[in-house]
Amino acid sequence: MHKNADVNPGEGAVFLDADSLDRGDLDISALERELPGMAWYGTTPPEHVAERVGDAGCVVVNKVVLDAAFFEAHPAVALVCIVATGTNNVDLEAAARHGVTVVNCQGYGTRSLAQHVLGLVLMLARSIPAYVDDVRGGVWSRSPFFCLLDHPIRELDGMRLGLVGYGAIAEEVGRVCAALGMEVVVAERAGQAPRSGRVGFDTVVETSDVISLHCPLTEQTRGLVDEGVLRRMRRGAILINTARGGVVDEAALLHAVREGWIAGAAVDVLDGEPPAPDHPLIAAGLPNLIVTPHCAWGSLEARQRVVEQTAENVAAWRAGRPVRVVAQPQP
Repeated sequence: MHKNADVNPGEGAVFLDADSLDRGDLDISALERELPGMAWYGTTPPEHVAERVGDAGCVVVNKVVLDAAFFEAHPAVALVCIVATGTNNVDLEAAARHGVTVVNCQGYGTRSLAQHVLGLVLMLARSIPAYVDDVRGGVWSRSPFFCLLDHPIRELDGMRLGLVGYGAIAEEVGRVCAALGMEVVVAERAGQAPRSGRVGFDTVVETSDVISLHCPLTEQTRGLVDEGVLRRMRRGAILINTARGGVVDEAALLHAVREGWIAGAAVDVLDGEPPAPDHPLIAAGLPNLIVTPHCAWGSLEARQRVVEQTAENVAAWRAGRPVRVVAQPQP
């Protein structure tokens, strides 16, 4: 079944979780031109999805769940625009069965993520959180010297960066870190012989000064960084995770940092988001265990690109030449 683009989605369009993209700092004019009648909702709890969508022809979402029951109950929907790359919140097979085209956004956060990774590496390599804590706690004011040198301060030049997962983001991370003199190596998938240009996973784990994770969360990668991996890392090594929370065993990570198996870790993702206020990685309060709130992607420029790509997606679908398609209507 196909639902053609004769439907004007702007006459019945809804954005269900706009606050997850626009905090009032974006130019949304391109999207408003393509969807001039769209209803904007900052957030939408599950119990209000049906009433807010109604008979809309276009639904714009970031993380709101659209499952098989949703598509069964909303036959008017012809286009779903995901304002993200991940599609796990939308039942793509069900969408296709019901004649719905689903499009997403791609490549918008590459530079933002890479710069966030670099920032986290620098914060840990130079013990910046620990020094900030010392200043706020009056340690510097009580010092007999003009400076504090109580925590390690390391330069990145000459360090080995191991990339686990190698898509566009990891490539950009490697580029910016190489510019600072780091040696960049790319890990082969765990348990596989290394291809040309790759280094065995175990070798990367055991020889890298910094390991940055960029792999998707799959059955194979869930818990990839477990106690065994953490124990094999260098004692002075740093772990960065901006991929998915489930790739790392969080309990093992906390233990590794507390016991000094590794020098520190920084994560922008957790296995459950948003986390409970007493989440162990947050409650630990360790200066060498940094948690940021899944914001690595969210620079102003990256979010503006999402707006522009979504407007392009709607225009292309209406013209009969959809782009960034992740699900197409079944014949």
